[in-house]
Amino acid sequence: MNTPENTSKTTSAAGGTAVPVEKSDAQWREELTPEEYRVLRQAGTERPYTGEYWDTHTEGVYQCRACGSQLFTSREKFDSHCGWPSFWAPLAEGTVRYLHDRTMGMDRVEVRCANCDSHLGHVFEGEGYGTPTDQRFCINSVSLRLVNPEEN
Repeated sequence: MNTPENTSKTTSAAGGTAVPVEKSDAQWREELTPEEYRVLRQAGTERPYTGEYWDTHTEGVYQCRACGSQLFTSREKFDSHCGWPSFWAPLAEGTVRYLHDRTMGMDRVEVRCANCDSHLGHVFEGEGYGTPTDQRFCINSVSLRLVNPEEN
């Protein structure tokens, strides 16, 4: 699969269905901070150990910072000591989508919001963390917003 494009276009979610939230590049630039835009829309990565949620243990639901979709919960979050928030599974099937990513000389799986196609991070398997899925969803803090479940 090709690397993510820097502009927002009509895209397809897994299964060939259209992504529900579609905005122009100008709209995304207006709504997001420069760092949010760089990570969410241009598939950037924040520096390790700098994000808001890499070491937080607060209970709640992690939403997509771009569209507000619920993506992960604190129940699936674990300490991987990698410098980014890590989860062993998304909140529910279909909340994220996966793309083959061969950028930066690596072969990995990119994770995107299924609702707005924003870049969230990557998922890795077989690292030996002892989680129920043996997966580590390594997600940029800037891609998320932690909310109390009662606030949803």
